[in-house]
Amino acid sequence: MLKASAMILGSDHDQEATYWYEGRCPYSGEVLSLPRTLQAEAIAKDLMQELEQGYPHDVEGKMYGVLLAESLTGERVVLKAFSGLLNGESQIQGWVPPIAGREKVAIEESITLSKLATIKQELIELSEIPERREYEKRSLEYELQFQDLRDRHQASKQIRQLKRTLNNSDLEEIEQLDRESQLEKIARRDFKRDRDQVLLPLKEAIALADTKMQILKKQRRELSRTLQTQMHSAYVLTNFAGETRSLRELITEGAMPTGMGDCCAPKLLHYAATNNLTPLAIAEFWWGNPSADGYKIQGEFYGACVERCQPLMGFLLSGRRSPPVFAGFATQNLQIIYEDDYLIAIAKPSGLLSVPGRYLDTQDSALIRLHQSLGENTPIYPVHRLDRQTSGILLFARDLESLRSLNHQFAQRQIHKIYEALLSGKIEREQGKIDLPLWGNPENRPLQQVDLVRGKPSVTEFRLLEKLENKEDYSRIEFIPLTGRTHQLRVHAADPRGLGMTILGDRLYGCDAATDRLHLHARELTFIHPRSQEVIHLQISVPF
Repeated sequence: MLKASAMILGSDHDQEATYWYEGRCPYSGEVLSLPRTLQAEAIAKDLMQELEQGYPHDVEGKMYGVLLAESLTGERVVLKAFSGLLNGESQIQGWVPPIAGREKVAIEESITLSKLATIKQELIELSEIPERREYEKRSLEYELQFQDLRDRHQASKQIRQLKRTLNNSDLEEIEQLDRESQLEKIARRDFKRDRDQVLLPLKEAIALADTKMQILKKQRRELSRTLQTQMHSAYVLTNFAGETRSLRELITEGAMPTGMGDCCAPKLLHYAATNNLTPLAIAEFWWGNPSADGYKIQGEFYGACVERCQPLMGFLLSGRRSPPVFAGFATQNLQIIYEDDYLIAIAKPSGLLSVPGRYLDTQDSALIRLHQSLGENTPIYPVHRLDRQTSGILLFARDLESLRSLNHQFAQRQIHKIYEALLSGKIEREQGKIDLPLWGNPENRPLQQVDLVRGKPSVTEFRLLEKLENKEDYSRIEFIPLTGRTHQLRVHAADPRGLGMTILGDRLYGCDAATDRLHLHARELTFIHPRSQEVIHLQISVPF
């Protein structure tokens, strides 16, 4: 437990809520909430600095969290927690301990984890058998050879057809041409036979390895499911009314996901409830390498996960003493830079979604805030979007006809956009055009990558504005996207075939510089007004 008495507490600014953890009380049906505030985020950033300075942590990345709470005597304290295990340990001095119950299945967990580690190693070995690389290599070689053979035979066929046309009465020559055709068919057949004799054993070895992998994966699922069932029955949560329930009692329908009960928020709230602490604010963030799905990146704040934490929030917050009243979403009134009866344009800050996401922790967005300011029934339609971490001009239509007109302009590339960015290093090219097609792998979203085969055409013009010698040798650059692909500017900057230099703060694409935002800003937007047909040029200053 960390004392927070040295911090400046209680200012209205510090108490602004940027997100709400919510859950429905299983008894009263009341929606209960706990805010993430600017002050909690500041405390969390202090913890990030500790991690940055060498505190041992898992390289694969995980969630960390802090809870600002108040004791019965009014003393403010800060609790900190990590999800799952930290360097293989569940309990580390200075961190909130795991929820009671894990020790009851410690032996079973140890045995299961050992088996899972063995299975993992076997899967790695089976996925890397030499036959796989050999098959890929030889398949490509044969494909190229067969293509060359077909091309040569096709050329010969065309010559024979021409000779038949010119010498249709010369039976002897026609018979010779027929023999040549038959010999070429035999050559192709022999080639396929020789190819199959080489590739078939490799293919069989790969199929056998794949079958073994499927069996091992099934064993892994069964082991994990059995262990999780044991843990869910043993894990006991306590709320602020002093009530205790096991995870199995709380989640009565459907299968519980792996790791339920090991997340930061449940750990922090359970500890606060069992130690007579009143929670005031909480903040969770990701630290380490990006998550497997690419959605969580180092240094970013995230809310309660839908599968593991959200179902527990209602019970955990039940019985909590009345908390101080916090403001709603921070900066509720967005800066409006243009407005008429048909359009509205705002200056979207970095860190704010353009439109709400699918889940509860991704509802705060420019669209939601506009509705809150203008009225829920006021029609507002997003014309385009900016990445969450990108700041700049964001345009909305106020009626469907205007929306259709602007969508048509976007589709016809009649809307002119200019972005400004800081690159994380120096580049020598003064200006140019990047033409690299982009493809989003559905198994690795939201990452985009250059793919010359499957990618969609993506073109960006750029111009170097200045080299900032006094700012860690950064480069200020102007981007003009001629297409509008997801993460287009970010990938075109980072890819070696583009600029080969990440945008400063773009952790998703490899920038590891210590900075609090993505340095990409939508500076200018030019379009034809859907009603007046006048040229509208919007421009806002760059905040970095």
